[in-house]
Amino acid sequence: MDIQRAQEIIESPTMINVNYHGIPVYIQQVNSNENTANVFPLDEMDHEQEVDINGLVEG
Repeated sequence: MDIQRAQEIIESPTMINVNYHGIPVYIQQVNSNENTANVFPLDEMDHEQEVDINGLVEG
């Protein structure tokens, strides 16, 4: 996924399915300078982590 699409997903009023290595996640924030995003698994909302944006897949 690219930075622009990740930002669009964050700003979307509807929930868009995103996976990180097969795990459904919610994108909290995009860090464009480092090409990363802060995400958390939907089943562990208190487990936020910073991941490489290229590992995010929509759908």
